[in-house]
Amino acid sequence: MLHQQKKRMNEIGNTDFLPINGTDYIELYVGNCKQAAHYYQSAFGFQPLAYAGLETGLKDRESYVVQQGKIRLVLTSPLHGGTEIGKHIDKHGDGIKVVALWVDDARDAYYETISRGAKPYFEPVEEEDDYGYVVRSGIHTYGDTVHVFVERSKYNGVFLPDFKAWTPAYHPSPVGLKYVDHMVGNVGWNEMNDWVNFYASVMGFSQLVSFDDKDISTEYTALMSKVMSNGNGRIKFPINEPAEGKKKSQVEEYLDFYEGAGVQHLAVATDDIITTVTHLLERGVEFLRVPDSYYEELKGRIGDIDEEIVQLKALGILVDRDDEGYLLQIFSKPVEPRPTMFFEIIQRKGARSFGKGNFKALFEAIEREQELRGTL
Repeated sequence: MLHQQKKRMNEIGNTDFLPINGTDYIELYVGNCKQAAHYYQSAFGFQPLAYAGLETGLKDRESYVVQQGKIRLVLTSPLHGGTEIGKHIDKHGDGIKVVALWVDDARDAYYETISRGAKPYFEPVEEEDDYGYVVRSGIHTYGDTVHVFVERSKYNGVFLPDFKAWTPAYHPSPVGLKYVDHMVGNVGWNEMNDWVNFYASVMGFSQLVSFDDKDISTEYTALMSKVMSNGNGRIKFPINEPAEGKKKSQVEEYLDFYEGAGVQHLAVATDDIITTVTHLLERGVEFLRVPDSYYEELKGRIGDIDEEIVQLKALGILVDRDDEGYLLQIFSKPVEPRPTMFFEIIQRKGARSFGKGNFKALFEAIEREQELRGTL
């Protein structure tokens, strides 16, 4: 009945049919979740939160959950050969399988999206333990990536049922990461508009901005991108596709090595990018670097900022400005053996854009890495 009432209201445009509170968690399928958890603690300052596996009654997988600010990463590995998790890793390498979205009603989110054409991943299920219950449901999106809707208002446990608190003695300090700012997906040739339409019609997102191959190009490569956002702006999904160029673009390289569409990078926010990046560099995180000449032209391009340009240059941090302010950003090198997933660290000072003014310098830096890999 509630679903039918909401559907009638949606038809006359009175409500957001898929209200989303934020990103609930991001689950990566990885070859060794125990080692991956150690890496994200040591390198990125994530804190241990929860564990599930043989000791909690799971027979097919093991998962470690790490958290920093509002960012939760679930790192999952199979316990046997021939599993769907193992097949995902074999095809894609370590990568993001689940982008979980926090909602008030996971049943309604499922039926609203299915009624608009989403492919089911799993029907709503109620999971419970001594701490209450969680309702989850799921739909497919690009490639093998899925969205899971999570309703947790009646749950007081550490993470989800089947998980227990994970309290190791090892506790490296956090580095100041706060929340997921946006999450970029790479899709195949001429598929961007199909997925833009999916997020618009199936999930009620709207397009924030569009970049074509004139905006995002170098002498050798190009790509196109459109940014989709939900009603309250807490979820932002840029979607990239390749564009024609003289050589193989970063999106083509990703698609070749990931063997299909998938999440290219997570942009995670900080309130103090200089301190955050300083700590990350000290812990061994490697970042892309642009030429020093970028900083010689910076003040004339972006005007006055609070930060010292000499300090930004030393760390390799980029700056861009829009009508509402400016942003600072930096991009890691891939964090997996395959040149696929990486992280962006971003600090916004009013700006709501995505660093268009940095595209050329950034993509030339990526091309230099591609050339070293022999994949340009």
